Amino acid sequence: MTTGTKIAWDDTVLPFQLDRSDMRGRVARLDGVLSGVLKQHNYPAPVEALVAEMALLTALIGQTVKLRWKLSLQVQTKGAVRMIATDYYGPEEEGQPARIRAYASFDADRITDADPFSQLGEGYFAILIDQGEGMQPYQGITPIAGGSLSDCAAAYFAQSEQLPTTFALSYGRSIEPGVGEHWRAGGIMLQHIPTASPFVTGEVDSDGLSIARKDKDDMADENWNRVNMHLQTVEELELVGPSVPPTDLLVRLFHEEEPRVFDPQLIKFGCTCSEDRVRQSLSIYSAKDIEKMTTEDGRVTADCQFCGAHYDLDPKTVGFEADGAQ
Repeated sequence: MTTGTKIAWDDTVLPFQLDRSDMRGRVARLDGVLSGVLKQHNYPAPVEALVAEMALLTALIGQTVKLRWKLSLQVQTKGAVRMIATDYYGPEEEGQPARIRAYASFDADRITDADPFSQLGEGYFAILIDQGEGMQPYQGITPIAGGSLSDCAAAYFAQSEQLPTTFALSYGRSIEPGVGEHWRAGGIMLQHIPTASPFVTGEVDSDGLSIARKDKDDMADENWNRVNMHLQTVEELELVGPSVPPTDLLVRLFHEEEPRVFDPQLIKFGCTCSEDRVRQSLSIYSAKDIEKMTTEDGRVTADCQFCGAHYDLDPKTVGFEADGAQ
């Protein structure tokens, strides 16, 4: 495997393929993205961990969407953490970074020091893909189950896409010389590549014909089990970095599987909120409705839960009865 010019691997997703075993996957490293997501709110530690895991899953899954598409992951539960929402915005143009944002709502008095996943209750895990104007959005849902959000994501792919999928994730606060304490996350996602070709042994019979000694399902299962055994040897520090580049990690884990890497995708924290969007969302309300939203100071205010932006508007200029409305 060759990597070409060395790049900074933080806040990137590296797609790869294991040619020998018909597997594909991605390696993600998040650093500044997590800082952008988590600094907006003073989340309790278990909520921070869930948001970090969700953002990491979003990066790994979102890398496959096309330019200008939007992928969203959502968790809705009856537990202490009621909702987690993340968005991945595909690059506007080739070579540009993708953007991620994330937000969680929770009942502070119900949060405990127990395992973060236990803060979730009965509910569902959803993946939504918005392909743009004029296209019907796609949505897939699976119940909250297993012991982690990555288990929920794997169950979604197995049930909705019939694609065996596995994740190895690591995330938490890191202390680095000259940087201080900050959040880091890293992970690997593996999936089967659908194939219709038969598996053969390379041996031939007396007529010179190839001998297919294992059918496709048997060989696929064998490959899947072998590759997952390799993946289980990964260490948390290898996943989060920054000392081990993703390319070196792939060679260490899967050198026998003939790993092949593709161009990495840069990611940054980014939000799409704006004053125009706020005005548009308020355009469905009458002047009477707007009056109920008006503060004692005579203003209509709105805060973006994703990025913390604050909007302060004149009530006479919002709603479908606003001055100048058509």
